[in-house]
Amino acid sequence: MILNNADYVVTQPSKGTFKAFTSICTHMRCAVAEVSGGFIRCSCHGSQFSIKDGSVANPPASQPLAQYKVTVSGGKVFVTE
Repeated sequence: MILNNADYVVTQPSKGTFKAFTSICTHMRCAVAEVSGGFIRCSCHGSQFSIKDGSVANPPASQPLAQYKVTVSGGKVFVTE
């Protein structure tokens, strides 16, 4: 999910496992547009990143998305930069 007014995107690569990554594409600094099919997608130039670790799955981006720390407490997901 891409959160409004947040600098990160939260993914759930497997049930109960959450990850958070910067929502800014490493290619040309566009905001990523969607999370689907196991990828975080940037619509500016077609870069795709893995929801598991933020690694580049489809160029032109050559650097992975920065990852943030995630904790789950009381059924809520918390992201720490």
